[in-house]
Amino acid sequence: MAKKTVATLQTSSKRLTKAIKMVKSPKTGAYSFSEAIMPPEMVNEWLTKK
Repeated sequence: MAKKTVATLQTSSKRLTKAIKMVKSPKTGAYSFSEAIMPPEMVNEWLTKK
């Protein structure tokens, strides 16, 4: 599984990070990308959960 923090976004006083991960479909075996924008502290937790 590839994981990488792509960009750091800033809005007003909050720091946000955009994270992208590859997710494998259990039915077809094809990969798709899942993206989310969240605080930097939550990135590792989001990347490790399936």
